This record gives sequence, structure tokens and C-alpha cells, in this order.
Amino acid sequence: MPVHGDTVTDELEPAVDAAFAAGGPLARADAGYVEREVQQIFARAVARAIETRSALVVEAGTGVGKTFAYLVPLLLSGRRALVSTATKSLQDQLYLRDLPRLAQALHVPVRLALLKGRASYLCLHRLQQARQSAQLPDRLAVRALARVEQWATTTHSGDLAELTGLDERSPVIPLVTSTRDNCLGSDCPQWRDCHVMAARRDAMAADIVVVNHHLFFADLALRDSGVAELLPTVDAAVFDEAHQLVEAGVQFLGTTLASAAVVDFARDLLAAGLQWARGLQPWPDLAAACDRAARELRLSAGGAVRGSARRPWSDVVARQGFAEALAALAAAADGAAAALDTVSELAPDFPRLQQRALGLARLARQFAGAAPDDRVRWVDLTSLHVRLVESALDIRATMVAQRAGAPKAWIFTSATLGDDECLSWFTGPAGLDDATTLKLGSPFDYAAHARLWVPPRLPRPGDAAHALAVAEVARRCAQVLGGRTFVLTTTLRALDVVAQALREHLADSGLDVLVQGDEPKRALLQRFVARPQGVLVGSQSFWEGIDVPGDALQCVVIDKLPFPPPNDPLVEARARQIERAGRSAFNEYFVAEAAVSLKQGAGRLIRTETDRGLLVVCDPRLTQMGYGARLRAALPPMPLLRDEAQAMDWLTQLAAERDGG
Repeated sequence: MPVHGDTVTDELEPAVDAAFAAGGPLARADAGYVEREVQQIFARAVARAIETRSALVVEAGTGVGKTFAYLVPLLLSGRRALVSTATKSLQDQLYLRDLPRLAQALHVPVRLALLKGRASYLCLHRLQQARQSAQLPDRLAVRALARVEQWATTTHSGDLAELTGLDERSPVIPLVTSTRDNCLGSDCPQWRDCHVMAARRDAMAADIVVVNHHLFFADLALRDSGVAELLPTVDAAVFDEAHQLVEAGVQFLGTTLASAAVVDFARDLLAAGLQWARGLQPWPDLAAACDRAARELRLSAGGAVRGSARRPWSDVVARQGFAEALAALAAAADGAAAALDTVSELAPDFPRLQQRALGLARLARQFAGAAPDDRVRWVDLTSLHVRLVESALDIRATMVAQRAGAPKAWIFTSATLGDDECLSWFTGPAGLDDATTLKLGSPFDYAAHARLWVPPRLPRPGDAAHALAVAEVARRCAQVLGGRTFVLTTTLRALDVVAQALREHLADSGLDVLVQGDEPKRALLQRFVARPQGVLVGSQSFWEGIDVPGDALQCVVIDKLPFPPPNDPLVEARARQIERAGRSAFNEYFVAEAAVSLKQGAGRLIRTETDRGLLVVCDPRLTQMGYGARLRAALPPMPLLRDEAQAMDWLTQLAAERDGG
């Protein structure tokens, strides 16, 4: 072990080189191991950052093997570390697969811990309450609660991810999990057996703790999940999928008033009042007033939306009834707080409920006033709920403050972090201007295995006919390949048009058309891989994190350049900030954002050394406008085809090679 305690030696880099060598422990543990120079460059840089307790930002293209590149030095260093990922599923992959596999291969004894937010863990106290007083909407919810009760008797971790088939949108989940507001803390009768506290204890005793970005920032703001206590004790903090870090921070470091939180409060108020103080206050009326205020706030914020939508604060605050809805919410919360004050000594639930009521009233009054000059407000809408958010525009101040604490290595990595050598798209908003940056291209042979085609004579991307033209291009590609095609759209409106047109044109072709929203994302991907004779049409969440290796996917069609929507309130505020500083928002922000998103979408095409395919970008601006050269340079180095005949010849060649022709 090259590093012990606080004594740093110069043995870590040679140990890392030995681990990745052709005859090293990784090769011995995996017959398919391939030695990659770019992976070793990455790993050495991580080793140096650990030894010097410095900041490192690495963009690593597809195929570099970034997960092993940062985990191997961490494990060999013997130092305590925090690893943060973008999603819970990536957390589980690191904790359940990658880390144990590497620790075994390297013969390194290590204690691992997985730490998630409260909503991921069963609360035994609230489960008991749900048994007694839950009002469940349907038989599915009744059966789900019964499954949770049965599982609760056998689980060790209390992590709801163990319960296969439990829909994350189930109304049962908020009934059997706690929040920072409704947790009774040490007053809880189940305190000694609490799964959340057990997870925190495990984390504080572990060598490597795996968290996610949302939890990281939410805990820095609220100090509720243990990360804030854990962070000063680690020697290295690693952030994978770091391109999502700034947005996660902006969302979770901000102040939020959510109608869903008000509805949850009303439900808990009614349950506790009827259980512990029936008849002492008009609990049904008080809860109904809060519930009604939450629903009025949602209705006053805007009409129906599909999925979710972000609205500018100025648009929503000007709507008739919005100010009145905020005032009604404050009044309803005040009324509940006053009633709870009269029964505060009867049960530990009541003081917590009173704190929640006062907090909701305070937030309602805060959002009724003006926002500070250095912060931006916006409104997130879904079909049922509304979130009012006030936040800073980036995470600079937070990250600078965190790095000013106990010295440690800070390591950030992703496949896409910017389109310049300094990776300023990421380092600027993250306050990492002084970090060492490293940009590592993919080891895959894009020049031999991939092609780029930009159809020249399509309607302008803003025209109504554009989406239909995209569908026609995708149809021709899919018919040559026999399916095996993704279509990525920049808007849900375009997704609908493209999907409908493809269904009509391919109805008698024997090719499937799979569309985002028809089934859960994972189910759609499983269907596509099992029967790749089809076209999968997706937007937003399908631009990244999708891994379809092999010849199941050989063509990716992108409808237009993914510039950020100019009417998005965060986009508007960031553009104004840049322009006020005398710089070009279009060059510094819009083009940079488009470059990162375009690279993410293009990254779906080639996933292994042997993959081959065609990237189609249905936006002539990529070849006709001056900034197009910058966007093309951000893509992997694949040859640009001149016309459709060349594109179809390439696809015909791919199909023939695949089918043995």
C-alpha cells in the first residue's frame, strides 16, 4: 500500500502503472482486459492529484475507461474518499459491481458504503403510522404497502431499491419514508433501528462512500443526510458525470417552495391530529385548507403541461390569482401552526409539524416579495405540482468555500466538459479556474468506423415542416439498415411529429417504432436491444446515459443543433450576466452549451472498439454557419460525407458486413 495515514510517498504512480500493465492484476482478473494508454494517463493524473491534494478536471471520451481510471488510484492510495455520481442507478453500479470487483482484483481490503437521501430508505415509524391511518387511493397502493410491510421484516439496509417492481412514483413511498421536516430525530420510538441513521454510521466508518450529486448539494444546504459531516473527513472527493454537477447544485442549493411538500404536510397533519389529539382541534378543516392552498397555487401558476416545464418567474407572478394563492398558503400554514402549538406536548410529532407549518408560511411570504439581485427565480411545473425556486446561477461560491476547508484532492470527470482545452464550460461555473485540466480523446477509431452526414436541403430548423423532414431522413436510414436507428429530438413537440410520421411511413415495413413515454426508459431500451429491427425516438433523457453497444444501433439522427432554449429563465439570466460583463453570450454560452449537448448525443453511436455507424445531424447550420466549425470540432473525428448517396452507401456497407454479405 503506497500511502498510509497522512504519510504521502511517491509510490502511488508506479503502483497505478503496475495495476494497469498488460500482465498486471487487472489483466489477470479479466481475460478481456485491454491496456489503454489514455486510461493510464488519466489514472496517473488522479494519483498525482491525490498525492498533492489538488484539483483535477478530466474530460475522457467514450472508451477511455474513466471509472477504473479514478477508482484504481483511490483504492491503491489507501486514502478515505467520497465518490459522487449523477444518478442512483450509477451509485448502485459503483457500489455493487465496480468497486467490489476492483478491490478483489487489486487485493485491497476496503470498507464500502452507499449513502442515499432519506426518500430512499424505509422509515419504520412512518410505516407503522401508514398501517394505522393511511388513506390509500387504490388497490395497487394497498398491495404495494403490503409488499413493503413484508419486505420490512427481512431488509438489512432499508434501501427501497431492493424492492423490485416498486414504482418510484408510487403514492406509498412518501408514506413510508421520512423527510428532513417530518423526521422525529432522537424523539422517534424507532430511533435505534433507523435505517437512515444506520446508513450514516456505515458511511462514517467506511473507506469509500458513494453518494449522488443531488444528495451532495442538498446536504450542503440542509445538513440532513450526513455528507456535510463526512466531507471534512475524506482525503479525496471524486465527481463522475460531472457535466451534471452545476445544474444539480443550482437546483438543490436554492430555496424551494413545493406544492407537493404542502400536500405531504396536510396529510401528516391530519394523520397525527386524529391519532394523538382527536377532537382538540378541527384537524380535517386545517388539513383541507393547506391541501386546497397547494392546489390553488398549482392552478394559478399555469395550465396543463406535458411532463415538466420551467417557466420564467415574471410570467407566473403576473398571472391572476398567483399572489392571492401565496397569501392563502401563508394563512393556511399559520392556522395550522397555531393549532399545533396548543397540543405540542402531547406527541413528538406535533413540534415537528409546527416547525414545518412555520417554514411553509415563511417561504410563501418570501416568494411573495422581490428576489435578491444576485439570485434568479423560476417555476417548475408538472401536471399535478408546482415548485417555486430561487437560486444562484452557478455553484462557484459553494465550491470555492468547500475547497477552502480541509485540504483534499478534488477530481471531476465526464465524457463532455467543454469544447476548449481549458474545459471552461465546466470549470468557470464550478469555480475551478485554478484546477489542472486534462482532455483525453476516445481511443476508438472514429475515422474508420463512423461517418457524419448533414443533409443540405432541409427546411429551416424553426419551420413547421422541419420535423417531418427529419422523420423522412430517419425512415430512409432505418430502411437501409433494417432499423437499428435512434432519433434524438431537442423538443417534445418535435418528438411527437417525428414519431407519428415514422409510424405512418413504417407501418407496413416490419420495423418497430418505439417512442419515449410509451414505456419506462429501461423497458424501451430492452425492447430495442432484444429486437433492433426498429427506430427509437427520444428526447432529453435519451441524449446521455444510453449504452447500446454492438450492431443493435448503427445510426443516430439528431433533429437540430441543441442550443439552450432562449426563453428558459436560467438561460436568460446567464446570458444577461455575460452580456453585462461585455462578453458575447452567444459564443461563450449558447455555442458552448450546444457543443456539449451535441457531443453527448453523438456519444450514443460508438460504444465499443468494433462499433460502426452513421451520425446524421439534420441542421445545415452545422456546415453553413461560422460557428458550425466549432461544433464539428467538438464531435469525435469522423469523416464528413458530401451527399445522401454517400450516406446510403455507407449504411448499405454496414448492413452487408453485419449480415455477412
